[in-house]
Amino acid sequence: MNSVAQPLAATPATAPAWARHMRRLNDWLLHDMLGGPRPLKFSWIINFQKGGTFFFLGALMWWYAGKTPAATSTAAWIYLALHGSYGLTWLLKDLNFPDPNWQRRITLASSCFALFGLGLYWSFGWLLISGTAQPHYPLPDAVWYCLCISLCYFGCAIMVAADAQKFYTLRVKRGLITDGVFKYIRHPNYLGEMMIYGAFALLVWHWWPAVVLAYFWIGLFATNMAMKEASMSRYPEWAAYKKRSWWVLPGLL
Repeated sequence: MNSVAQPLAATPATAPAWARHMRRLNDWLLHDMLGGPRPLKFSWIINFQKGGTFFFLGALMWWYAGKTPAATSTAAWIYLALHGSYGLTWLLKDLNFPDPNWQRRITLASSCFALFGLGLYWSFGWLLISGTAQPHYPLPDAVWYCLCISLCYFGCAIMVAADAQKFYTLRVKRGLITDGVFKYIRHPNYLGEMMIYGAFALLVWHWWPAVVLAYFWIGLFATNMAMKEASMSRYPEWAAYKKRSWWVLPGLL
């Protein structure tokens, strides 16, 4: 395996100023807002939202069933299956190889902020099930459903594989991971997440999910990737790895 510990480089790269500023802001919002007691772990907030998605969407479908045909449409059932199953997949992943970054205890204000932010993802399903979004897809419905299902399914596979490889590799040896799903993509876990939520947004086909995803992908994902790259640059093999790999999309980005 190529992921072996190497001597640290003398001068690791500095993360871009925008990423450092955003990281400080994100850390305050998500961990330290207003100070005070820290009774909850960040992972508990995440798991509550992820695991509750299937039940929340199912309740929405039951509530709106007598109010709009959108609540029991084919698109609504597919959305329930995709988003709900993804949440259950996340719980299974967290049970077997939890991300240590989510184990930090956070303040009550940050807990509320995190729950609100994650709750924005639930608004996607509400738009579709309530009939607020009435999507007219650019392709025939069946083709569009196939596209969304395939994108979500493949994204889940990439995300779970990347997190599992990172978790179990680093338990054996610390160092830069440059093989497996990380061979050509430096941040495959983020790619998987973007594919998953991109599939949800495409299924809803409304401007609001695009706004929410732009906030998360630029404000959080891009920041984390930039900070991670600065950290990884301390390894001697980083320069060669960076030269032959891509951020998230081979050949594009």
